[in-house]
Amino acid sequence: PDAPPPAPMADKQRTFGGKREALICVIGDEDTVTGFLLAGVGEVTAQKTSNFLVVTPKTQVSEIEEAFTNFTTKEGIAVVLITQSCADKIRYLLDDYDAMIPAVLEIPSKDNPYDASKDSIMQRILKKMVVGDS
Repeated sequence: PDAPPPAPMADKQRTFGGKREALICVIGDEDTVTGFLLAGVGEVTAQKTSNFLVVTPKTQVSEIEEAFTNFTTKEGIAVVLITQSCADKIRYLLDDYDAMIPAVLEIPSKDNPYDASKDSIMQRILKKMVVGDS
């Protein structure tokens, strides 16, 4: 007998280890976001919301703030990747962010190398390691 055709992907809830699969979100320049999209990170819902924001010179800081806030408060997000140049524009939000999940990671972009001294989350980790060693 013929097997029934597989259900469309939209009808299946992706799972990993018995739990709903969590998403990775990306905020960054076009090259960085495109690289992650090509790696399979991107998702656009039926409501036309996505898990990425391409930041251009015309992007308002308020758009970056809104994307960061949405990504860090939305259910089902495990990691938010943000290029350090974008993070610098909303440094005050990253400095105040203290949740474990989603994890927020600052990453380099093609034009801007990573600088650990600017990464507020890395600085917090380093301070805890020093305090823990005392």
